[in-house]
Amino acid sequence: MRYRNVCLEAFVYTLPDEIVTSAQIEQMLAPAYERLRLPAGRLELITGIAERRFWPPGTLPSEKSVLTVEKALRVTGLDRRLVGALVHASVCRDFLEPSTASGVHRRLGLPAACMVYDVSNACVGLMNGVVQIANMIELGQIRAGIVVGTESARPVVENTIRYLNETTTLTRAEAKRALASLTLGSGSAAIVLVDRQLSRTGNQLLGGVAWTRSEACDLCHSGHDGSIGEGGRTLMWTDSDALMREGVQAGKEVFPAFLEALDWTPADIHRTFCHQVGRAHRRLLFETLQLDSSIDYPTVHFLGNTGSVALPITAALGFETGFARPGDHVALWGVGSGVNVVALGVDWQTTLPSHP
Repeated sequence: MRYRNVCLEAFVYTLPDEIVTSAQIEQMLAPAYERLRLPAGRLELITGIAERRFWPPGTLPSEKSVLTVEKALRVTGLDRRLVGALVHASVCRDFLEPSTASGVHRRLGLPAACMVYDVSNACVGLMNGVVQIANMIELGQIRAGIVVGTESARPVVENTIRYLNETTTLTRAEAKRALASLTLGSGSAAIVLVDRQLSRTGNQLLGGVAWTRSEACDLCHSGHDGSIGEGGRTLMWTDSDALMREGVQAGKEVFPAFLEALDWTPADIHRTFCHQVGRAHRRLLFETLQLDSSIDYPTVHFLGNTGSVALPITAALGFETGFARPGDHVALWGVGSGVNVVALGVDWQTTLPSHP
């Protein structure tokens, strides 16, 4: 896919105030750790995650998505009357129906002609939303659109802790399938796209590729829908090692097509922002793609895996700190269970102030 008329105007984020360390989670897992004879410090040692954040109990995704989009409108100065599409694309949503995007749209007072819907595709949902909005802009159907999402990790993490402590028949191998659930963190992110005439930044979305290894779709699954409005004991089971290998393999397979689509060589990639899984995944990915990991901006050690909003939050923080400079070619590398890859390239020019 290639774009000529689409600018990626801004990445905007909202983070919870409550910080939960891996050491605190292990303290809550004391009964399971003692029964399985697991050493303290194991969670951070294996994952590289020191802490993550949680929203207050009962927080609905739409509440934080509204705040994040409002911030995005202020940052970009975009007239909300020009927003032609709003896509809510996180795993977590308020209810199965209506769409979470509908509630966000109502509270933001966006136009009635604005296309509104949810997208769900594990950790690449927001990247899929970016592609859909970019396509609409490129076709001239709309002039601006926003993809937003909010992930809430508290229910999954707390239910996993409860399950591991209460289920006394679990073996170490069985308990390991819950490891990925304990790495999850919460956050909210929005990505604003506009046509070139509206853009204040000139951050041109050049294009990219999508790739699927659906033969690996059974390696991670949740036993409960991602909506949290009705409660429920949300649990997620993951073959972490196999999922990491399959995700990296998918990246290896699609990387040549990504370079070809953008007419880049590996040396043309100046900065990368990737989905945040863990230390081992990041190391293996960059070794496999034969890229220098110094071009990448990691956040997993202090935010955990925030699902579909991990990549845009990481990009927002990276741009905010000056990690990417004007003229840099930036690769956005999204990976999600399924296994799906969405990789996009941006010619970055301007970072708007995050607090206008």
